[in-house]
Amino acid sequence: MAKNLLIVESPAKGKTIKKYLGKDFDVLASYGHVRDLVPKEGAVDPDNHFSMKYQPVERNKKHVDAIKKLLKKADSLLLATDPDREGEAISWHLLELLKEKNLLKDKKVARVVFHEVTKKSVNEAVQNPKELDMNQVNAQQARRALDYLVGFNLSPLLWKKIKYGLSAGRVQSPALRLIVEREEEIQAFEPQEYWTIQAATEKQQKSFLANLTLLDNEKVKKFTVNNEQQALAIKDALLKAANGELHVGEITRKQRKRNPAPPFTTSTLQQEAVRKLGFSAQRTMRTAQSLYEGIAIAEGEVGLITYMRTDSVNLSQDALNEIREYIPQRFGQDMLPEKTRYYKTKSKNAQEAHEAIRPTSIKRHPEEVKAYLSPDQYKLYSLIWKRTLACQMIHATIDTVSANLLCGSKAVFRASGSTIKHPGFISVYQEGQDDVQDQDDENMLPALKEGETLPLKDIISEQHFTEPPPRYNEATLVKTLEEYGIGRPSTYASIISTLQDREYATLEQRRFYPTDIGKIVTGFLSKFFTRYVDYDFTAKLEDELDAIARGETQMEPVLDDFWHPFHQLVEDVEENVSRDEVLQSRELGIDPKSGKPVSVRMGRYGPYVQIGTRDDEEKPRFAGLRPGQKMDEITLQDALVLFQLPRELGESPEGEKISVNIGRFGPYVKYNSKYASIKEDDPYTITLERALEIVAEKKQIEANRIIQVFEEEGIQVLNGRYGPYITDGKKNAKIPKDKEPKELTLEECQQLIAAAPEKKTRGKKKTAGKKKATTKKKAAGKKKTKSKKKSTSKKKTATKKKTTSKK
Repeated sequence: MAKNLLIVESPAKGKTIKKYLGKDFDVLASYGHVRDLVPKEGAVDPDNHFSMKYQPVERNKKHVDAIKKLLKKADSLLLATDPDREGEAISWHLLELLKEKNLLKDKKVARVVFHEVTKKSVNEAVQNPKELDMNQVNAQQARRALDYLVGFNLSPLLWKKIKYGLSAGRVQSPALRLIVEREEEIQAFEPQEYWTIQAATEKQQKSFLANLTLLDNEKVKKFTVNNEQQALAIKDALLKAANGELHVGEITRKQRKRNPAPPFTTSTLQQEAVRKLGFSAQRTMRTAQSLYEGIAIAEGEVGLITYMRTDSVNLSQDALNEIREYIPQRFGQDMLPEKTRYYKTKSKNAQEAHEAIRPTSIKRHPEEVKAYLSPDQYKLYSLIWKRTLACQMIHATIDTVSANLLCGSKAVFRASGSTIKHPGFISVYQEGQDDVQDQDDENMLPALKEGETLPLKDIISEQHFTEPPPRYNEATLVKTLEEYGIGRPSTYASIISTLQDREYATLEQRRFYPTDIGKIVTGFLSKFFTRYVDYDFTAKLEDELDAIARGETQMEPVLDDFWHPFHQLVEDVEENVSRDEVLQSRELGIDPKSGKPVSVRMGRYGPYVQIGTRDDEEKPRFAGLRPGQKMDEITLQDALVLFQLPRELGESPEGEKISVNIGRFGPYVKYNSKYASIKEDDPYTITLERALEIVAEKKQIEANRIIQVFEEEGIQVLNGRYGPYITDGKKNAKIPKDKEPKELTLEECQQLIAAAPEKKTRGKKKTAGKKKATTKKKAAGKKKTKSKKKSTSKKKTATKKKTTSKK
């Protein structure tokens, strides 16, 4: 039996490490978290020093049991969970579970930390074990407590004031606010017209353009020319002044250097994977995790990259030496700078003990391991490999040329071009850019001399309009969150997925659009919980969590400062803010038929339009919005169309009345008192003929469903989702395999139903439990007749306590 038991988070990593450590080690995975807060109110108790109630994670129980079993026979326990706060917390939670079972007696316990899954790194970590870092554990506990306190107090408030099932998160809410505010900027944006004036010329059959920079001795700015009439007048004047010629004036030649970007952090990796590979943040992290945990390649199982949750741009000295040795071998000595490049992170809270994300060995060229990788793994590994290599290569040298072209005495045009003299790192990797508009490709001008004359081919005047700021994509949202200090490397992917899962924002053509419910939630939080969705406040709270991790402050004061004002505000809003005030319905106009106001508002089941008010004698009329319609864009005309439902289409050949409408579960055709779902057609335009086809399909399904009917006894033999069965409406009975459903007799059906178990219904178990409890109480009452009064008083006290806790 192995003397040492080493615990990691994932089984993939466990297999790789087991091969490195040999027979004296057993390696098991915790499969992530082993304990979490009890998922109900009271899991964090602010009145008791923010004590937390934990329970084992049910899905990982079997893995914890396996750890307990092997630990009994082992001498030491090594905790090798991931090298971050969450990993530290997982190790602590596992220790707490093992302590409860008294399994750590006479066992050596140590924390093992490595940032890459390689034989050298793992063995060094095992030989130099550490103690568990309780500062990091407390920082993670504080984060979990804050998220819990926000979620369990704000979410029920959102249910009451807006719609059931909503949630508010401490970090997701400011992220949603960014998306909503950007949308508001776009909606409020008013485009401005401007014109560009260019001269088209050539030399030695090479055509090029020059921009107007000086007109009548005045500098030409973006909005100098802002209408067509002005642009045409300038064009005519310049053509006359030039008389078909431009004269080359001052020529400026410069040489500039472009340095490579630093190696990847979690944030920059996610941004580049979005830009260059089209990966989502989640897909990037999932793929990076697999590269880190270990891939079976020709030399065996090995982690191909270092740990992928980091905000550091450091590289170890060993890695730097290897990269600097590799560059001249593969690209030549002129591609290696004289001095090693060292990068500094911009984040003040970066964990400098970590490294940037890099290949575990730069010598593993992507093409050499391609055969062992999935397409996603290969793409991401190539990106990481190239960026890491490029960061230590020589700068790119770029020659730029600018020439002034004189247009008579009236104006000056400027032509610019650039050429790459020495590509340097660009030959391997160039960083992507977000939302770059009107960017010219690098171009080269023909050789020009001062004083020479060039032919003027044409003056080109072109109309433009300013554009609103672009909506966020995943890369720009992650970048902005990082700039504001909202969240940390490990949280970006989950923030983005939560916003989409909660249907607060949708991703269309890789851009974030806030939904109606997302806008209302943001409006509510921004108005009544301004401080808690403030970017600076959220960032400051992250800084305080980092301070806990560094041991500079304690957990309780941070939670205390947050909780009391927050809790007081929640109670105040719950009591004093009405639902109507939160939903902010918008009046669209007057219904021409009834003369009543038409408004759009958010309801329990989504957005809808309403004709009339609750104060009217007649009940208001309601209609849900169609897919794609948005509350802040819908017009009175759009709204009135929605009241065309239900539509009476006519009758079927059998004399059934056919109509269409939209219900809670979507559009449907109604035929007499029965319904058939409309899956693809539009209920506002569907014809009677198409509706009859849908009804016929439904009838066909119903006909095939019924095998036999015993009407008087109320028994049917039906085709169900999982095969044929018998039902009397109260109980369902399986049909034995040796029986043919069509040939079953009434007597056989009755026998099978009688033998079938009762249908399970909600609340039955509870009822049974109550009866049992009542019986016990009665029995106890018979035994202790003398102490009846005492029992009654106890019972009353218990009831009172129960009521208080419910409240």
